[in-house]
Amino acid sequence: MKFYKMHGIGNDYIYFDCMKEQLKNPEKLAVKLSDRHFSIGGDGIILLCHSDIADCKMRMFNADGSEGKMCGNGIRCVGKLAHDLGYVKGDSCTVETLSGVKTLDFDISPDGSVAAARVDMGEAILEGEKIPSAFRGDRVVEAPLTVDGRNYEVTLVSMGNPHCVVFTDPDNLNLEEIGPSFEHHPSFPERINTEFVSLIGKNHLKMRVWERGSGETLACGTGACASAVAACLCGLCEEGKPITVTLLGGDLKITYSGGRVTMYGPCELAFTGEINI
Repeated sequence: MKFYKMHGIGNDYIYFDCMKEQLKNPEKLAVKLSDRHFSIGGDGIILLCHSDIADCKMRMFNADGSEGKMCGNGIRCVGKLAHDLGYVKGDSCTVETLSGVKTLDFDISPDGSVAAARVDMGEAILEGEKIPSAFRGDRVVEAPLTVDGRNYEVTLVSMGNPHCVVFTDPDNLNLEEIGPSFEHHPSFPERINTEFVSLIGKNHLKMRVWERGSGETLACGTGACASAVAACLCGLCEEGKPITVTLLGGDLKITYSGGRVTMYGPCELAFTGEINI
């Protein structure tokens, strides 16, 4: 079966066109193909599928085989793949995800392919129970959390999947050690993605991320959205204005206004190939 290796600022997945041909057991396939030494390598696999309520549907599986409800960098690449393969026309499309239907607006390159996309990510979920988490209340902002005997202040945001944002220096952290402790903390019944963030300029954040099911990745679109929302809630950034989030793989532009979030960033095809499944 043909595959497409694509990435959004280094957040790389293995994409399959499943509009006409289906994949069996994508959970197991994600584990097998994501290995960077013995297989293709990636943060997981993403399937472009038919939808009855949108132009196409996205299914996303992490490197450990767990299915994710949303992927910010992945949905831009799904939109690009759907456009470049001819399934959608024009400079916009809708994509069905497990966290709802999202609308994408494309930047079209001179060769007619999609170079970047702006995604309406919908409303940020702030209620503690809906993250889900053990915290209660309409907002969980700078709440105390003890992890491995150390005290942190955390802000919780869900963008279709749960995020825990910690404002600290991200450069001097051993994420391989503390990342799993956040991910599997008993306060988060469905595990958690954790962003370690610092303010480096006006409306400019720097971020590292530990993703549940994948570990540290070069970028996380929903994590960048959550970090921007948390920065606004904590008074570090200005709501309604574009916020630059610098990740290991590059920059995303996030705007949080009226409770809704938009994300802008590139989407790139690295290479294609075929694999026996």
